[in-house]
Amino acid sequence: MKPINIIVILIAAIFLWSCGLKTVFVKVDPAEQLFFMAEKKYQTESYKEALEAFNEYLFRYPDRPLASAALIKIGDIHKTLGNHAKARNVYKRLIAEYPDSHFVADAKIKIMVTFYNQGEYTEVIEQAADFLKNAVSMVNIIRTYVLLGDTYLAIGSSTDAVNYYAIAYSKSEDTEKKIIMARLIEAIRKLGSEEIVFLLSRLEDMLPTGYLMYQLGLKNAEEEKYDEALKVLSVFIEKFPDHENVRQAKGLIAEINKKSVYSRYTIGCLFPLSGFYKIYGNRALKGVELALNQFSSQNTHPSIKLIIKDTGSDPVKAVLAAKELFDENIAAIIGPIITAESAALEAQDKGVPIITLTQKDYITDIGDYVFRNFFTPDMQVKALVSYAFEKLGLNTFAILYPDENYGKTFMNLFWDEVIANGGKVVGVESYDSADTDFADPIKKLVGLYYEVPEDLQDTAVPIADAENKSIKNIEDEENKIDEEPEAIVDFDAIFIPDAPKKAGLIIPQLAFYDAGDTHLLGTNLWHSASLIEMARQYVQGAIMTDGFFAESASKHVRDFVKIFQETFNEKPGFIEAVAYDTAKILFQVVSRPDIRFRGVLKNRLKELSDFRGATGPTIFDENGDALKELYLLQIEGSRFVESEYY
Repeated sequence: MKPINIIVILIAAIFLWSCGLKTVFVKVDPAEQLFFMAEKKYQTESYKEALEAFNEYLFRYPDRPLASAALIKIGDIHKTLGNHAKARNVYKRLIAEYPDSHFVADAKIKIMVTFYNQGEYTEVIEQAADFLKNAVSMVNIIRTYVLLGDTYLAIGSSTDAVNYYAIAYSKSEDTEKKIIMARLIEAIRKLGSEEIVFLLSRLEDMLPTGYLMYQLGLKNAEEEKYDEALKVLSVFIEKFPDHENVRQAKGLIAEINKKSVYSRYTIGCLFPLSGFYKIYGNRALKGVELALNQFSSQNTHPSIKLIIKDTGSDPVKAVLAAKELFDENIAAIIGPIITAESAALEAQDKGVPIITLTQKDYITDIGDYVFRNFFTPDMQVKALVSYAFEKLGLNTFAILYPDENYGKTFMNLFWDEVIANGGKVVGVESYDSADTDFADPIKKLVGLYYEVPEDLQDTAVPIADAENKSIKNIEDEENKIDEEPEAIVDFDAIFIPDAPKKAGLIIPQLAFYDAGDTHLLGTNLWHSASLIEMARQYVQGAIMTDGFFAESASKHVRDFVKIFQETFNEKPGFIEAVAYDTAKILFQVVSRPDIRFRGVLKNRLKELSDFRGATGPTIFDENGDALKELYLLQIEGSRFVESEYY
């Protein structure tokens, strides 16, 4: 008799007995009664009592028809309680001891489930392949394909997961399709648009094409492939007008079309044209205006319009100016220089590409629409240390820095970079940025600051030795005792990250304390005539970095300097040059015929590969930071010269 029939008879007997219509005597099998009680405990989640009852059943009635059913229940209890290894052993026992049981196939699938729950995905895949070779029941086949989908999704192989869910979906009944579809949707959401296209071409007969087309349009929109998204969504609406996602598709099309409404040839500029930093804003504006004049003079290009906004060196004003630019439908923004963070946050929120001109830390971490075309402290330090190691063959360094933010930043970066290159920093000293006398920190670097203890001074001349020396030799020994100790210069170069006027005071004092023969390394601040004026004879050969060098032999630099001087009757600096390059980059990109959306403009900026300008070659990394080759400059006589290192 089948187990289910036995249970039905038991329930019927109990029901008739309880009705009291007439006395019915039914002989209840104690084995079946025990199994029924265990099953009741299981259904009420009294797992401890159920486990004891099922085990008792197996012990007392191992040869009865419900023995394999008891085993499957015991395994299920262990699996539910998280004891997957125990559950697996029980299922294996069932297969071994009751090979003809109709629970065997179920036990094999549940063994795979225990491996899945323990994260042993390779075991699931291997055992599923073996199981499917001999599987007969369509229910079990579908369960196995779904489990394979779950497994591949867990290991990050979404394409394979979709493949197995699709097979299960195609074989399932209507009542099962909804559950499998939920899993299928989850896997498809993890795919890129190209992967969905591949699956559509391969599995179209097994998949709900309408849903996949909608998902493809959605993915294209998420990946900012707006033209492709519009095409797919339009076809989707046409082919599946009654689909549940048609309303969402129409809304997405409207949203995408709204993104295309902007003046693609209009560039906004955010510069501090008033306030404390107005000198930098006005210099940057000259660079942008020069780039526009040159670009417009070439009749092959579309006409570019500039909208200039004054940030007033004020972050609140910068945000308002960024909002105004967005309302005026600009394509992208150049700047700011000082209030970059607040403006960048606003631009990211509005989906407007912005190329900032700032050294501010982590500015491009704000989002994928935020770029930076500037050189950073990290770039300078890497260039200096690389030159010191590879060109000069230096290995040991000292650092003398001002005890404020600029000095600390460069000190830490330089120290880390030296260590990363296998060198040594043998001395690090700071000084107050208001100081003009730097004797103490310099003495500390060269071992002259602390007096030699008396007990270590060898001042006495033993009598035995004195008898063997002439009076003159003894006098020479005594004179040596009175002499100042010698400086211990155990470093090849010294790095001083400070302004030229401060460095101009420090460097001569280094020479006074016998540390003047070491290599001098500085930041771009040293690229100033005032440094040579203050310490000319002491700074010969000093090395520094900069983002621009007007006397460079580069044709791009010579052409820029020439036209800038002709236009403004003055010599350009880095701010003018980097603003000029940034404007030229944007003018060139927005002029491409495929730039219908700001998102596409942003992507093209990240793909920039062939731009060479006044500040050298420029490309943007995946985070939006410019990768630049800095100039390495050296002082020769009364001028700066360009190193040939690069």
